[in-house]
Amino acid sequence: MRRALLLAAALLLLAPVASARTITVAVSGDLLIHEPLWQQARTASGYDFRPMLRRVRPLLHEADLAICHVETPLTARAPSSFPVFSTPVQLAVAIRRAGFDACTTASNHTLDQGPDGVRQTLRALDREGVAHTGSALARRGPLLLDVDGIPVALLAYTQVHYEDVAGAPWLVNAVDTDARPILAEARRARALGARIVIVNVHWGEELRAEPTADQLALAGQLARSPLITAVVGQHAHVVQPIRMIAGLPVLFGEGNLLSAQAKDDSPKLPAESQDGLIGLLRIRVPDEGRPVLRRIDYVPTYVDHDGFVVTPVGANRSKPEYAASWDRTVGTIGRGPHYRPLIHQRGLTKGAWPLWWIRRGGPTAAPRPAAPSRPAADRPGRAARRAGGCGRARRRGSGRGARGRGAPRPARRSSR
Repeated sequence: MRRALLLAAALLLLAPVASARTITVAVSGDLLIHEPLWQQARTASGYDFRPMLRRVRPLLHEADLAICHVETPLTARAPSSFPVFSTPVQLAVAIRRAGFDACTTASNHTLDQGPDGVRQTLRALDREGVAHTGSALARRGPLLLDVDGIPVALLAYTQVHYEDVAGAPWLVNAVDTDARPILAEARRARALGARIVIVNVHWGEELRAEPTADQLALAGQLARSPLITAVVGQHAHVVQPIRMIAGLPVLFGEGNLLSAQAKDDSPKLPAESQDGLIGLLRIRVPDEGRPVLRRIDYVPTYVDHDGFVVTPVGANRSKPEYAASWDRTVGTIGRGPHYRPLIHQRGLTKGAWPLWWIRRGGPTAAPRPAAPSRPAADRPGRAARRAGGCGRARRRGSGRGARGRGAPRPARRSSR
């Protein structure tokens, strides 16, 4: 008997152990380019928005996949602001340089410049190697991205839309409170091999932090479906909370990533419209079985009107406006077992991990000891992401117009 027990124990020790890894997906709020922004970005040869995103670049490059939201059309026409936007195409260069791998394009402003505006927007992103979904010139399948060997589907819709697109619904993915079109697309993505499905919805009521009934109705259907891994959104131009729905943390509103709202000449807009966040979706991916969104860490950001620079505010609350922005965002979202605010810092010693994270502890919180220096090849996933200078996320062929079904397409990336 004893020998049999020892043999059984040995077999258990030798049996393969199911493993899992966690990937990080960074999501962010509206890129809403008002006149003061493109005036600030104007140069002798065109426009340069790169300085406005320079402070979030290190954070985005640490994610396995970074997603932005392009609310306004990118065109070569004369720039214009609210209510009918036309944004210089050079914004796409700043998007790529900041570290975004993919962008969603479904919003209430997608058709501000008509179908040609959609065409120019997608062409500008294509030139920079940035994947996109939410609008198209013809019917297409779901966007699949290869994230370190894990197929990730990104679906984008707008619940706020003004134009009639009945004749060409692919120009902008519109949805109401019925989640069936989204779930049908998620089912197609799963059939193409997607292990993770992220849904981005442009929704809510402007300047209202509380989710609307329409948001809650749609979120409830999505969160209860086993097809969906994560649900995020924007449009309200203020931060909206994270709510647990059917066991899934839903990020209702990321606020504005970059805008000129709440500027001195716009007294009717509250300071909250300068606030935003970069959400870090921590998704656990087992070797077998369904990946699970374990928690959402979020980094509060603020649009500093001195140069319109997007600034993570947790590590520097010496400026009153930074401290107030942190308090507003954390006050709206709070902290819990499945979500928490994070302070973004740079590594303190040469050879340490480039970025590290600590829970909110106030400006006097003791820094965490630097991690010991490790060769890049020993750091999980890092060598693969940097090999050949290509991006971390790679587009996978899917749908009409894709470059080879199932063949990953490396995104062109700037050097880090």
